[in-house]
Amino acid sequence: MSAEITKAGGALAIRADQTAWTPEQAAVLQQSGIDNEVTSAELSSFLHLCQRTQLDPFSRQIYLIGRYDRKAGRKVFTPQTSIDGYRVTAHRAASKAGHALGYEDTLWCDESGQWRDVWLSDKPPAAAKVVVVRNGQRFPAVAKYAEYVQRGKEDKPIGLWGKMPATMTAKCAEALALRMAFPHDLAGVYTAEEMAQADNPAPERHLRKVQPGEGDPWATPPEDARTPAMHGRSQPAQDIADVAAQTSNRAAVQGLYRQANTDGLLAETVKVDRELLELGAYLIARGQQLSTPPPPTGDEPSEDGVVDVDAVDVPEDDEHAAAVAELRAFAAENGIPDIDAAAYPHLGAPLDDVAPAAIRALTAQLRVSAA
Repeated sequence: MSAEITKAGGALAIRADQTAWTPEQAAVLQQSGIDNEVTSAELSSFLHLCQRTQLDPFSRQIYLIGRYDRKAGRKVFTPQTSIDGYRVTAHRAASKAGHALGYEDTLWCDESGQWRDVWLSDKPPAAAKVVVVRNGQRFPAVAKYAEYVQRGKEDKPIGLWGKMPATMTAKCAEALALRMAFPHDLAGVYTAEEMAQADNPAPERHLRKVQPGEGDPWATPPEDARTPAMHGRSQPAQDIADVAAQTSNRAAVQGLYRQANTDGLLAETVKVDRELLELGAYLIARGQQLSTPPPPTGDEPSEDGVVDVDAVDVPEDDEHAAAVAELRAFAAENGIPDIDAAAYPHLGAPLDDVAPAAIRALTAQLRVSAA
C-alpha cells in the first residue's frame, strides 16, 4: 500500500496494518460529527475503506455521514467523499496498474431525449452522461437529474443543485462511471453529490375527510379487483418460480429450492402456465424435468412431498457458477454488453464475491424489469 495516507503524521496517521481506531483518532472523528450512535461495525468498515482508498478522513478527503433510517430505527452512517476524492483514487489506481485513464466528452440530455455536448439552458438538464475510458475499455454511465437533485422544504432545488444543476448532474454521472471502471477501489463509498438527495425532506401527507357518498378507502376490495398477491401469491415466491421456469440448469433449481426453504416460501402459491401451484412442489417437479434423477443422495421427495434440502449435494461452487451463468445468459439475450460491470452497483461487489441467492435475486429483478 502507498504511504500517502500515512503522511498525515503524528498520532492521526493511519497505518496499513491498523485494525482499529486509536483513542486519538476516535476523538477527532467524534469532533467531525460521528456521534455515539455509530456502531463498531460501521467504524471498522470505515477504517478498512480509508486504508483501501488511501483517502485521509482527517484531511476531509473522506468522512462518515449519519442519517436516520426508518427501517433500521436508528441513525445509519454512510461513507462519503467528493468527486475530487474519486478522481484521486481512480488516477492512483490506474497509475498503479499501468493503465491509461481518460474521458469522452460529457453529454447532457433535455426532456425530449436530445443529447448536447454543452448545456446552455437555464433549466436543469434531464440527465447527464459520462464515459470513463480505462485502458481502452469504455465505462458509460447516465445520471438523471430528478434522481439526485437536492430539494428543500418547498420541493425546490437548494445549494449547488439550485445554482449549477448541469455541473452537479454531470458529477453524479462521473461518479457512477468511475465506480464501474474501478469497482475494487471505489466500492462502498459514494460522493457527496450523489448522496445530497438523501437529505431531502419526506413528502408531506395531506389528510382530508371522506366526503358524503364516497366509499370507504380502507374497505376490502372486491375479489375481481384484487392483485395477484392478494390471491395468496407473494411476489418473492413468484419471482423464484419465474426464474425456475426459464433456467435450464438443474443445480440452479436446487439452489432456488434452498432459497425458498430458507425464506419460508415453499408453501406459497405461484402461477405457472396458468395453473396455481405450491412453490415447493413446482420446484421439485421442475428439477425432475431438467434431468434424469441422480443417484440416491437424499434428493428424493419424502412421503409428504418435501425434499430433504440438507441432504442435497449441491457444491457451493456449482451453485454459484449456475447463478452467474444464468445472469450472463440473460444479459446476452437482452444485449447487456458487460453484465459484470453493470451488476456491480446493485450487488456492491464483484460477481465472484456475491452469494448465489443475491445473484439470482438480481436476475429475477432484471427479468421483471425487462418484461
